[in-house]
This record gives sequence, C-alpha cells and structure tokens, in this order.
Amino acid sequence: MQKIKSKPGLPNFFKTCPAPVRSYFAHLPQLVEQFPLDVPLAYVFSQLEAAQVMALYCGVTKLHSAEKHIAWKAINAHHLTRGEFRAKFEAIYGKPIPETVIRLATVAEAVRDQVMQGKNATDDNKRNAIAHALQSAIEINGLCVALGGPRPVGDLRGYKGAGKPLPKSTSRWVLRDIGFPA
Repeated sequence: MQKIKSKPGLPNFFKTCPAPVRSYFAHLPQLVEQFPLDVPLAYVFSQLEAAQVMALYCGVTKLHSAEKHIAWKAINAHHLTRGEFRAKFEAIYGKPIPETVIRLATVAEAVRDQVMQGKNATDDNKRNAIAHALQSAIEINGLCVALGGPRPVGDLRGYKGAGKPLPKSTSRWVLRDIGFPA
C-alpha cells in the first residue's frame, strides 16, 4: 500500500476510494482538515467497526436467510473482538478473510490502540493508519461481494432482495450454530 507522506496526501488518497467508501466515510475530509488526526482516526475506526457488524448481520440475513430481528439481536448482544469478527466472518461467508486484508487492518489497529490508550503515535503513523483502515474497508467490501454478500461499507438498501426469511425458531438455531447467542 502507498505511504501517505503528508496531511494533504490523506484527502487525496480518500478521493481515489470507490464512491460507496467515500460516501460511508463522508465526514473524513472535514475531520482531517479541522481536527488533530486522533479525531479522524477514531471516526474511521468507529465506522469500520460498525461496517464489520453490518457485514456479519447482512451475511446472516442474506446468505443464511435468518430472520432480521433475531439476527440483529444476536449479533448486537455478542461481544465482538477482532479475532471473533474474523472467525464469525469465516463461519458466515464460508471463507476466511485473506491474510493481506488482515495485515492491512493489523497495521491500522496497532496505531489506533496506541492513540486510544493515551500513548504517543506520530502524525505519520496516524495518517497511514487511516489510509490502511480505508483500504481494509475497500477490501472487505470486495470480499463480501465476491462471496455473495452485500457491500457493508456503503448503501445497504435492497441488499437482501425479496427472499423469505427462515422462521424465528430456525433462525435461532442457525445463529447458535454460527456461535451467536440466540
């Protein structure tokens, strides 16, 4: 991945992202311009983690036809760590997240952890962590689509189609099998 060498380089990188990603992280350019990089870094990770939850929810409802209220309740109640997200993603989509995508996220997460734990991180590290997180979002979108799911980073209207969900009792069994409390 290209290194972002300056503060103006980050908005320039953002402009090269696909439209759904730019729309999903719409506030990023203004945050980079108006605040220290800690703020846009926190924003990007907040959005990215919300997209990870949506990737699981949309995968369960679209690919496994789980009833939406049962699925949302189960996924929302589950404490989702980084490792848990990867394991649940593989259980839902049938394939693991590729190592290249995990490396992108790991680089960004290390800097995010430093900042959120009150430790020092350079602006260079923060800029590049934001770029890695954006690239990770792009890769997750592509992976979900390639595996028959929706783009969790972007507009989700109509992602599931008109298919009929499973009954609530069956949905609970599907979610338990994946490892969610249902």
